Amino acid sequence: MSTLPHEKALRHQVRVLSVLLSRVLKNQLEPDVYSAIESLRNGFVRLRRQNDPVLRQQLIRSISRLEPEKLAQVVRASHIYFNLVNSAEEVWQLGLRRREAERGGHLWQGSFHDTLKGLHEQGVTREELQYLLDNLCYHPVLTAHPTEAKRRSIKEALRRIFVSLEQLDDVRIQGVYRDEIIARLQLQIQLLWKTDEVRAQRLDVRDEISNGLYYFPVSLFGAVIQVYRYLEATVTEIYGCDRTEDNAALFRIPSFIRFGSWIGGDRDGNPFVKPETTALAVRMQARTVAVEYMGRLERLRDQLTFSTGMCEPSEAFWSSLHRDEALAVAVFGHRIGLYKMEPYRRKLAIMRYRMKAHLAKVEAGIEGGWAGNEDHAYADAGSFLTDLRVVYDSLCAHDDQAIAHTDLLDLIRLVETFGFHLMPLDIRQESSHHCAAVAEIIRTALDIDYAAQDEPGKLALLSEAIVNISALTYRQDQLSAATQETLRVFEVMTQMRRELGADCFGRYVISMTHSASNVMEVLFLAALSGLIGQLAGRRFCHIGVTPLFETIQDLEQVEPVLVSLLDLPIYRDLLAVSPGVQEVMLGYSDSCKDGGILASVWSLYEAQKKIIAITSSRGLRCRLFHGRGGTVGRGGGPTHEAILAQPPGTVQGQIKFTEQGETVFYKYNNMETAVYELTMGATGLMKASLNLIRPVESERRDYLGIMDEIARIGELRFRRLTEQESGFLDYFYEATPLAEIGLLNIGSRPSHRKKQDRSKASVRAIAWVFAWAQSRQTLPAWFGIGTALETWRGKDPARLAKLQSMYRDWPFFRTLLSKTQMALAKSDMDIAKGYAGLCHDDEVATRIYGLIDAEYRSTVQQILNVANTKSLLDDAPQLAWSLQSRNPYLDPLNYVQISLLHRLRALPEEESHSSRWMNSLLRTINAIAAGMRNTG
Repeated sequence: MSTLPHEKALRHQVRVLSVLLSRVLKNQLEPDVYSAIESLRNGFVRLRRQNDPVLRQQLIRSISRLEPEKLAQVVRASHIYFNLVNSAEEVWQLGLRRREAERGGHLWQGSFHDTLKGLHEQGVTREELQYLLDNLCYHPVLTAHPTEAKRRSIKEALRRIFVSLEQLDDVRIQGVYRDEIIARLQLQIQLLWKTDEVRAQRLDVRDEISNGLYYFPVSLFGAVIQVYRYLEATVTEIYGCDRTEDNAALFRIPSFIRFGSWIGGDRDGNPFVKPETTALAVRMQARTVAVEYMGRLERLRDQLTFSTGMCEPSEAFWSSLHRDEALAVAVFGHRIGLYKMEPYRRKLAIMRYRMKAHLAKVEAGIEGGWAGNEDHAYADAGSFLTDLRVVYDSLCAHDDQAIAHTDLLDLIRLVETFGFHLMPLDIRQESSHHCAAVAEIIRTALDIDYAAQDEPGKLALLSEAIVNISALTYRQDQLSAATQETLRVFEVMTQMRRELGADCFGRYVISMTHSASNVMEVLFLAALSGLIGQLAGRRFCHIGVTPLFETIQDLEQVEPVLVSLLDLPIYRDLLAVSPGVQEVMLGYSDSCKDGGILASVWSLYEAQKKIIAITSSRGLRCRLFHGRGGTVGRGGGPTHEAILAQPPGTVQGQIKFTEQGETVFYKYNNMETAVYELTMGATGLMKASLNLIRPVESERRDYLGIMDEIARIGELRFRRLTEQESGFLDYFYEATPLAEIGLLNIGSRPSHRKKQDRSKASVRAIAWVFAWAQSRQTLPAWFGIGTALETWRGKDPARLAKLQSMYRDWPFFRTLLSKTQMALAKSDMDIAKGYAGLCHDDEVATRIYGLIDAEYRSTVQQILNVANTKSLLDDAPQLAWSLQSRNPYLDPLNYVQISLLHRLRALPEEESHSSRWMNSLLRTINAIAAGMRNTG
């Protein structure tokens, strides 16, 4: 593969890092360990150039001869190499974008400049653009679903390395200054080598909450500010900076970015998320954002040193400051006259005092103490925002808009985005829990067998009960512990809304929604806790419920379930007074595990169209919530392309999606990358939402029909393997490190719903995808596609041409096959054969591996034919090179893992867990995950 000129810088950077890592290893390791690392790397490089079975066996034998401690060092060396390469690629991408910006033009594809220039050229007017901006909501949701949870010390070490590499990428730095950076970089690599990446203890939910919050002060607060700055500057540049008659800005850039969280609220399958955990999560979020506001208020107080003799603040400002003087003694003490001639500083000092009182109140809630001076605290984010805007407007009134438009406007943006709650916490629970709780309560209060009712009977009973909730009498202590805990979740929601405001909770997500009654059950439980009711003759509803459709069957039942729900009078009444819009969540992971990648993506595509048609016909706005993971098999891939690949007319200005696993680290550990990711997501949302201001183009019926057939064939092939092929589940459990993944201390959630249930249904979708990726098979991302394409096209050249035109012209189809190419490029059937050798039954291993290998080869060939290319990722050479450059380090890790699995599985279970070899095995899982980047 030829090297593009701009890629030479990346390859040079990787070589520099390899040399520095080699120096560190040579200084830190015993000579025989260092020699083993070099020998394995060189040997597997040779194997990649030309397959040599004899050399392969020699390398495998050398791995098996290494002692546990030495083997662990070999694994760690590869893991650190992958982390360094990932950092180098991130810096290289940043450098590319900067160089494009320096050259002018459209900046990078997907930037605000590129996007808005394109809209302007399409004839989008100022008024249309304003309408589009006013209706945007970009809503990533952080979850704790683990696939590669880095320790905070590792994240911080990698952040420092990123900064050094960024400096090294600056061509202006030469000579001794460059030597200093390289020396510092070597020390940072040495420190990384001396920092253990494996957790000594399993994460608990509080740790997961802290990990999610880590990214906000490190990158996300700053990134959000930069995104708004860049968007505002670009709108001004392309659409002009005219002002209206009253001197207001022509364009208003609304704060449309909203973060959400599931961490501490997602109790589906996680017994460790208790009601108290949910309260803790909300309070920890509130503390994080209050600390940020405190620091920014302090900086503003020191900056806005305007003297009364030099400017005249507005009347509204003086009135506001006069009201604040009631707190002067508490704020200034014996220095009561401080900042008397500097009114903005005085105002900001009082604002900081009130914010400090609010922070103390939040911390008291976390620690269970008393804050003191609670009556001095800001009551809510709205009152704080009002004070900030008074200062902003006053500065503008004496012609200091430029100053108001810097740090002060940044803080206003943050408060508009994060409020006092940081991000709304979604609650999630599986539908059967609510059904059981409702059945018990209705039996206890009314002596009615709820479970025996048919669906219309359940809906009628729940509708009447919600309206007459006070008529139900029962004692909570008569209920089971499980039902009492379910009710406590709603009680916590009620309590936290009073304590921290209405925005601290987002939606109540019901996983495994099978019927309209599943939604009404949650509303019934909410009514029992006072979240729903009637006051002064008017209904209120302080909870938004989101049904989650996950399996193929549930996705196919979206239409009857939603129609039944939305046509229920009491539900429509509550929806009219509830927060936000109708939200529907779509599950990528379980649908893919259920019916395979083709059935999953096509069922999701069709379900979205049905949902929007149903809600639109009833005059309702709808937001689709996409439950995406990091990998292709779980809906992963670049956010910009993923948004554009949604069915036309379904985005409607709003999109919400989960950010899971290692994806959060790769997107948000560095502010510069976070700015890029948020920008690309926002511009994808703008482009996909043009249906708000332009007619929607009709879809090609022939393409839709072809996808129906292809998806049906692919699903049959996938189910035949995973549900009908004897021995398949034995192969999965034995030819992947699934059981060992469960021993990693990377999350609080069990890897199985039922530990002893060895079935496809029991294993969680994350573990399912993670295990296949570790064994270099990545089966969930591609299995069935080859058979589907080959069967549909047959020997007909016209049908192949039709598939090729679909690939060229249809973003959905192109995105699907492009992501599949990436997954196929990460697979390696030679290495997978080594994992097959772990199976107890040789016949099962040979047969199942043969089926997987044959489908892999078919899928590669069929996709190359459709894409009309000679090799995978021909249209993404940098990605292809990145994957190929990792293989000499990934390959030995896989063989190390295979060797360790053989060794440890030969021991009794209790001995294997305490074996000296287990530590090395767990390190291989982390290292392979880092090398493959998106694994779960």
